[in-house]
Amino acid sequence: MEQIANLHIEKLPEGLYLATSDDIPGLIAQGRTIAETLEIARDVAKKLLEAQAERHHQAKLAAVQDAFDYPLILGT
Repeated sequence: MEQIANLHIEKLPEGLYLATSDDIPGLIAQGRTIAETLEIARDVAKKLLEAQAERHHQAKLAAVQDAFDYPLILGT
């Protein structure tokens, strides 16, 4: 089952991007591009959720519905 976690992404003064999530405590990912940051965040989220499952503690994430909104980011 796919689940949705909201990410907060901000551009750092150094030009890198930082992703954090209130939905998955401890999730911090940094990358050179938004795409790279999202890829790293996905890997970190999977590992954090696996560790939580081993400790019988589940994050409360929303299940993916048949339709949802997704921001499409386009380069300039």
